[in-house]
Formats: sequence, C-alpha cells, structure tokens
Amino acid sequence: MNMPLLLILLLFILVQAGDSFPTDRRARDKQASWDDMNVVAHGLLQLGQGLKEHVDKTKAQVRDINTKLKTFNATVAELQRRQQEQEEALKAISIMEKEEEEERLKAELSREVRTQNEDIHSRMDRLEQKVDEVFKEPTLDSTNYTEVSLIQRLVAAQNRRIDQLVEKIQQQQEKQEKQSLHLQTLQSKVAHKRVKSHRRRDEEMALRGEPAEQRTDATGLARDCHDLFVRGQRASGVYTIQPESSQPFSVLCEMTSEGGWTVIQKRQDGSQSFNQLWESYKTGFGSLNGEFWVGLEKIYSLSRQGPYILQVELSDWAGDQQHNAQYQIKLDGEENKFALHLDSLSGLQEKIMTTGKSGLPFSTADRDNDLSTDANCAELLSGGWWFSSCGESNLNGRYARRLRHHQSRRQGMFWTSTKGQNYSVKTSVLKMAPATLHN
Repeated sequence: MNMPLLLILLLFILVQAGDSFPTDRRARDKQASWDDMNVVAHGLLQLGQGLKEHVDKTKAQVRDINTKLKTFNATVAELQRRQQEQEEALKAISIMEKEEEEERLKAELSREVRTQNEDIHSRMDRLEQKVDEVFKEPTLDSTNYTEVSLIQRLVAAQNRRIDQLVEKIQQQQEKQEKQSLHLQTLQSKVAHKRVKSHRRRDEEMALRGEPAEQRTDATGLARDCHDLFVRGQRASGVYTIQPESSQPFSVLCEMTSEGGWTVIQKRQDGSQSFNQLWESYKTGFGSLNGEFWVGLEKIYSLSRQGPYILQVELSDWAGDQQHNAQYQIKLDGEENKFALHLDSLSGLQEKIMTTGKSGLPFSTADRDNDLSTDANCAELLSGGWWFSSCGESNLNGRYARRLRHHQSRRQGMFWTSTKGQNYSVKTSVLKMAPATLHN
C-alpha cells in the first residue's frame, strides 16, 4: 500500500473516533484533537519519508551486490578455464615425453637391426667369395670336395641363422609398426584437444565481445612451409601447419633461399618399414626426424589449396645425385582413390608422368587399384604407390641395401629414367611448394 492511501486511512480513522465522542466533549476538545491529528500526520509523513529513503538505499546496495557477484562468477569461470588448460598442457607434455621415449627405443632397435643386417651381408659375401674361388679351380681333388662339403654345411647353417634373424627382424618391425600406430593415435588425440581448446577459447572471446581479427590471430597457423617462409621463418625443421579446411598437423619444412618446401616423403637408411596398408598410407607413418610418409590426406589438403609443384630428389648407392625433377601436382580425395595427376615442368617425359586424364589411383596390398590386370603390384613389389603397371617406379618399395645377382632391381626402391633404365635408389625426398616457386 502506498503512502498517500495510508495517510488518508489514518485521517479517516481519526475523524470517526472524534465523532464517537459526546457533543459537549467534542466542543471542548475540538481544538486539541486537530492539534493531535496534525502531530500524528506530521509524524507519519516523516516515517514515510524515512521508509522511502531506506528502500532506495537498500536497492542501491542490492545492485552493488549483484555487480560484485557477476564479477566473482567471471573470475571463477576464468580460473576454471585456466586450470583446464593447465591440465591439458600437462597431458600433452606427458604424451610428448612418452613419444620421445618410444622414438629413442625405435632408434636403438633400428641401429641393432642395421648392425645385424650388415653382419649377415658381410658373412654372406665372404662365403660367396670362397664358394666362387673353389668352383673356379680347373680340377677338384678329394681335398677340394671335402672343402666344398664343409662350405655347403657352413652355408646351410648360415642360412638357418639368417632365417632366424629375418624372423626376429620381422617381429621387431611388427613391434615398430604397432608403436607407430600408437604414436599416430596419441598425436591425433593431442591435435584434437588443441583444436577443441582453440575453439573453446574463440567462443569465450566471442562472448566477451572481443573483435574477430583478434580471435583469428590467436589461433592462425601457416598454410604450408612456404607460408612460414613468407612470415619470416628461415630455419629448416619440424613445424605445425594448418591448410585450408583441414586440422593442424606437423610437417618437416626445408627452407631454401627461394622459399619453403613441405616434405611429404623421406627415405635415407631403411630404418622405417614402408610395407604398410591403406589406412597407414592414408594417415601417415614414421618419424619426421628420420624416415616418414606424411599421409595421403595431408598431401590432398595441401594440393587443393591451389597450384602446387612436386620436386623429386633421388640418389644412387654411389652417393651421386641421380635425379632431380619438378612436376605440377594435383591429388584427388579418397573418393577417387587419391588419384595422382602430374605434368612435367622440366620437359622430360618420365614414365611416371603417364597418369592420363583420370589420374593414377594409389594402390596398396589391401587395396589393389593399379592398372595391371594380372598382378597386385603393391603385393608383388611391397609398399604403396601410384602403379600404372608394376614396372615404372616405386619409391615406397623395400629398402634393399645390396641386391644379389639373382634379385631384380625392382625388388627395392626404383625409378625408370627417360632412357628406360631401372635405377635402384638409395635415398629419396618428395616435397611440395606453391607453383610460384617454379623457376
């Protein structure tokens, strides 16, 4: 009830009380009653004014308390967000430490495998040399026959030993492949958490009303290694990039005086098995600090950003630079089997260039997409590649440190030159850059 109505009600009660007195008394006390009523009315007015001031003061205090509560809630939310980011950072550090330990174990295992292989090859070379010396002699007496028999037994024993070592190496390679898959899974989880963290931070910044440009700069990554070069980066190494419409991922960047190259394949010592199936070639495998295949999905995300060039760098077992050529590259998505489209930029029509209008689909042992009608090239030659038939090239084949006389060069990494010669390859590097880098 508001104050004027309260005053009117009180006055009405006082008037009724005055009427109830006898006439003579009313006449005597009329003046006194009006004075009392004025005093009461004045007191009520002061009381109402005091109540109004108290209410106004209380409202101001309530507004101040609400403001402080909002500030407190924002502070609590910010502390919770920072705590969550710290927890995610600690998890990422733990995963990275585990990855480094696994990389160290893989490196030690690879060194042991290489040492065993070199020892085996050395022993086999000595045995072969001795057998050749024996059989080259014009006559064989009883002593020679005895020596030949002894050598045959030694060769048989050595073959059994080699079979055991090969089986052990295969088991070690299987362990390496499992560790690689585990590492890829961990890396994928870390990248997914980073993207979710960036997205959550963007949403919080948007709620706080920060401008869009600031949110973009806070999470912006380079599109490729050349974009890093344009931004001022000049040191080669491992970086994180994010092509358009793609998730962030790590790559090896090779910086030159002209620009930055994104390395998509590197082979140098046989420490990484490339005899992988479709899913591994799709997502990538290996170590960016050693041998690796970056992944068909990542190559596709780079290729669809615009015109790109592919540079192929090969060397032979004599250590000479055997081949260095550039091609304009375009890669289709998985729905088209990651078909490869190449156009020569050097004027040389390598056989690898015969991709046709529809392109060459990528093929693995478990996805036979090659153009050969009577063989699975990936299963025959090992690894995954863009096979037209089984005889042009395969830079993802078996790493053969030394081929025997009875072995074909195509059982290792090989490349068919313009002269039709099959070269066994020791090292290979495939890298991409925007077409603006082409000389």
